[in-house]
Amino acid sequence: MSAAPSTNGVRTADVLVVGAGLVGLASALALADRGLRVLLLNDTRRGEASPAAAGMLAPTVEPATEGGAAFAFGIASRERYPAYLATLRERTGIDVPLNRLGVIRLALDEGAEVALRRELPDGSRWLDAAEVADLEPALAPAVGAAFHPHDGAVNNLVLMRALKHAIGNHGRIQVLGDAVLDVAFERGGGVQASTRDERRLSAGLLVLAAGAWSAQIDGLPRPIPVEPVRGQMMSVASKALRHVVYGGAGYVVPRADGRTLVGATVERVGFDADFTEGGVAAVREMGAAIAPSLAAARMLNAWAGLRPMTPDGLPVLGRDPEWPSLIYACGHSRNGVLMAPLTGDVVADLAAGEEPRVDLAPFAIERFAGRANSHAGRDG
Repeated sequence: MSAAPSTNGVRTADVLVVGAGLVGLASALALADRGLRVLLLNDTRRGEASPAAAGMLAPTVEPATEGGAAFAFGIASRERYPAYLATLRERTGIDVPLNRLGVIRLALDEGAEVALRRELPDGSRWLDAAEVADLEPALAPAVGAAFHPHDGAVNNLVLMRALKHAIGNHGRIQVLGDAVLDVAFERGGGVQASTRDERRLSAGLLVLAAGAWSAQIDGLPRPIPVEPVRGQMMSVASKALRHVVYGGAGYVVPRADGRTLVGATVERVGFDADFTEGGVAAVREMGAAIAPSLAAARMLNAWAGLRPMTPDGLPVLGRDPEWPSLIYACGHSRNGVLMAPLTGDVVADLAAGEEPRVDLAPFAIERFAGRANSHAGRDG
């Protein structure tokens, strides 16, 4: 890994990537693979969404991605995974577990059945009660279920490890364990940044990928409509299920190592990343409603993550309309793991001056009204 050039004490690069969750990691790697010199700012914070997630790849289940170009982006994100993981395996030797058995969404009562049948997307099918029991005998009795055969889950922790390995061996990426405090954009292009550890940074482009903390950087040209939403989760020792299953208010995600992840609460509590007794009890109840044996399964761990939520559940992705040296890659809400590889691809497309490979119109920052910040960019 080469050191970033320094001029008069200022570290310089082609691109400054702020945030080292899955979106930031994927973006940094894609940018460097295009030949750009990258400074990746990694400030580890409690409650980061990427390591706390369950790793679901479920664009036909999560409602934020239904319809039009946004739905197409979710489907393309899911389909990017097999080749993406194969490439990571070739360059790192790390085999990231990928579950593509499909996702079951249970109808636990007739009201849920009516809704799920009405919303059943192309390519999915309805299972009656007997078919559900045959597919997953450990599930709670259900009226039926929507089955999404192409969805699934990835082990997000192993994915992060593989990406960090690839980045650590890349000659065009330098990782700084620091946090950007403020930025200033120049009319002639480029961006200056200062950090918590009193570093000064300069780059041609800035990629904002700081998750739930994206709105906290001073100097951004407009408000960032991203807020933290806590999700409490737990893991239990259970091999009862093979498929990812949604049901009632929760979901369960089986892992190949004999764990089952159960989640998740939805709590607006600011940046409080603690898990609570009440939250763990609620999550346990969610799991038991899906598979009764999970009620007594031994708990292995409990944790909380902070989803970076936007008002419409869609990411903020693309160039700023007034300051082209700023590329947004934040606010992925419940779909950060799903969308990370493809987000990295389109960030690299934008940085290279190419047309993005998919339509980014649904994700433009302009869809949110707001005044410019008082620290907006400066002439340069």
